[in-house]
Order: sequence, then structure tokens, then C-alpha cells
Amino acid sequence: MFPRLLTPPKKTFFLFGPRGTGKSTWLAQHFSKAEVDIDLLRSDLYLRLLARPDELRALTAHVAPGGWVVIDEVQRVPALLTEVHALYEQRKLQFALTGSSARKLRRGGADLLAGRALVREMFALVYPELPPEYGVEARLQFGSLPGLVAEPQHAVGFLSSYVETYLRQEIMAEGLIRKLEPFSRFLAVVGAMNGQVLNLQNVARESDVARATVDHYFEILEDTLLGTRLTPYRPGALVKEISHPKFYFFDSGVARGAANLLHEPFDSVARGFALETLLLAELRAYNHNAGKGRGLYCYHSEGGLEIDFIVELRKKTIQRPAEVICIEAKTASKWDARWCKPIRSLAEKKALKVTRSIGVYLGKERLTYDGFEVWPLPEFLTQLHDGAIF
Repeated sequence: MFPRLLTPPKKTFFLFGPRGTGKSTWLAQHFSKAEVDIDLLRSDLYLRLLARPDELRALTAHVAPGGWVVIDEVQRVPALLTEVHALYEQRKLQFALTGSSARKLRRGGADLLAGRALVREMFALVYPELPPEYGVEARLQFGSLPGLVAEPQHAVGFLSSYVETYLRQEIMAEGLIRKLEPFSRFLAVVGAMNGQVLNLQNVARESDVARATVDHYFEILEDTLLGTRLTPYRPGALVKEISHPKFYFFDSGVARGAANLLHEPFDSVARGFALETLLLAELRAYNHNAGKGRGLYCYHSEGGLEIDFIVELRKKTIQRPAEVICIEAKTASKWDARWCKPIRSLAEKKALKVTRSIGVYLGKERLTYDGFEVWPLPEFLTQLHDGAIF
């Protein structure tokens, strides 16, 4: 049992997150006294409620107003949400609902309780949740899913099984694709391109899949929360700012598993993208858990100016430019002052205000170059989750 940063809400909520991030375990820990616990991975309950969603009324008839009802994997029977909404309004029952994605439910026309329910997200384990003995190198190579961190000696087998289970249970069983083979090829290509600028035409060619099908496949990855597109920031600071997003898996180990690279050498290029994946996961988790709601972006121009992450603190208005924090990540153990140049170049433009310039690396020294802060990764993550970065 790992200490999770997510605190349990006091009213009805959705808990979304990829498979294996610990949603069910977290619910069992915090809602063990729920009067009704419905797991839709159980075939008997699934088939019963799929045929008759109104059976939920009978299952909860004994629950007093204010009592809690847990429904795990609610996306398997989206029609249940209409009944949940009615029971919430009419009998004042409280619901803890888990699923793979709000987008997936909305695409199926499901009612998300008309905005009355809170929405929470569960991520893979982040720095304050990890045991001290699980080091940076292990996380870069294998990620930080709870089941893997609990038994790191079985990391390769765990990740291989995770990808196979995802394909079988989350994709095929839900009827999201017709054929498994082309999606498997696509998944391997995207896993190998994790953290790179997204070129859909190249992905289609490399995976031998039609361009329109690639669009659909990326929607599946995002709907099931396996990955996310990092939108490029375009403040108009330079004439030719690239508009193509980057695509990141939610976990570096899952990306390697998807690419079938778990038995291959972990080279410097792979480590670089793994560090970016790790940092994005930490930024997203903190941003959500702390309720910051800040925009997270990347930045790149045709002239070769690239910045890994931009955190938008304030949006641009007529009176003032946008305010941002810029973050650059390097896997080196020694920081090269030349790596400060991209962020400095952007900070010199009047199109936005860079309030903090930060470098994160795998060295041990805290450094400062004329206001440019350089942090060892563990210190940066401690500061981040303590609320000292933004």
C-alpha cells in the first residue's frame, strides 16, 4: 500500500485513470465502509446491469441518504449513469465512480451528472509516493506503476503483461477496434516515438496503417488515458513557431513496453525521452492534485529553438503579456551552461514574460546562472510537490 497524494472527496465524484494506476486499491482503502460496492469487471454484475441498468435501484434500496455507493469501471455500462444521476438527486446517495476516461463516456453519450459530480484523476506513482529505494534509473527504464514498484524484480514481465492486458481487455473487449494486428503495429511505432513531435503521416507509414485510422487510434490512446498530446505554446514570439504537438505515454515503462523495447539496451536517446515523460507525469499530477489548473505546453520553432515544458501562470490579455515558467530537462550528470540559451532566447522576446527559468538534470549540485535555476531532479520534485515551483 503506497501513500497517495489524492485525497478522497466528500461528495459524489468520478475517478479516472489508466489501468493499473491503483484506482480500485485507493477506493478500497478510503471507501471500505461503502454500503454497496459494484465491480463491473465481475461478469455476473456486468451482464445483469448491462441488461437492466435500473437494477441499480434495487441494489441500493437499503442505502440511507448520504450513504456511499462504489461503482468500479463504470464506463463498461454507461447507461448506469442515468440511474446514478436519479439516485443522487432523488435519494441523496453519494457515489464513487471509476472509469478509464471522461472523454470515452461522453463519446458514448453518457450523462456525467450534469456537472454535479467532482472529477479526480489517478496517475502512476509520483515522487512523494515512491519508496526511497526505488531510484531514478529504475523509474526511467520501467516507470512507476504501483504493481511494478511493489515487485521491481519482475518489471519486464509486468510491463509485457500490462500491454497485452491493455490490448485484450481495454481495446478488444470494449469493441474499440476491429483488428488487433494493425493496432499492435501502431502501438509499437508510437511507443518508439514517445516524446517526439507528432507527425501523423510518418506514423501511418511506419505502422502500415491508413492515415484516417491513425487519427482514430490516437483518439483511443487518449480516451483510455494511455497517452496525452502536449500542445505547443505559440505566443507569437517568433515568426515560425511549430504547431505540431508532442505525444507522451503516461508512463515511461509503458512506452517501452508498447514499443517492444524492454529487452533492448536503454540508450542515451531513450533516457532523454524517458526523463521528459517522467517530468510531464509529475507536472500533470501536481497540477491536478493541488488544484492549480495551469496550462502545460512544449515549445519549438523551425529555427531549432526547443523548450521541453512551459507552465502558463497567466494568460495573455490586452494589457499584459502571458506569464510562464520554462523548464528544460537533461539526463547529464553535469550541467552545460549552453543549455540555458533556448529559454533565455525566448525570455528576451516581448510576447511573453518568463517569470522563472529552470533546468532539471541528473547531477547533484544546485546551480544558478544569472537567474537561471538548475535543480537536481529529486530536489526539483520535492520543491514541485511542496508548491514552491508554481
